[in-house]
Amino acid sequence: MVRPLSLDLRTRIAAALRDGMTVRAAAKRFGVSAATSVRIGQRDRSGRGLMPSKIGGYVKPILRGAAADAVRQRLQSKPDWTVRALSAELKAVGVIVSHDTVWRFLRSEGKTFKKNAGGKRAGPPESGPVSDAMEDPSTSA
Repeated sequence: MVRPLSLDLRTRIAAALRDGMTVRAAAKRFGVSAATSVRIGQRDRSGRGLMPSKIGGYVKPILRGAAADAVRQRLQSKPDWTVRALSAELKAVGVIVSHDTVWRFLRSEGKTFKKNAGGKRAGPPESGPVSDAMEDPSTSA
């Protein structure tokens, strides 16, 4: 797993660069890449400090605790909520959440949304046969 360079090594590289050593020579001396040496020098000159930045990626937001319980309660009382309506309901009670977060939560709970049980298209009307939308051009009236 990747981890940041130690603060001690960063300060030694920055001190060497301040003393006039070239970037490539400092990189070779301390066993780091030239790009790393450049970045450490830039951070030192800009005054941002030499502490490493946070390492890690984006963590997807997920509903937890009271917000998750609120969604479960709403689904028990009325199971045909839309995702956007659920996010609007949560916003009304003070939980600011996007509809995408609600969608991911519902999928993690095993909920699916189908228009009907068979997942089929609607059939013809029950009142009679289906009429053609266009007339047959071969027959003339």
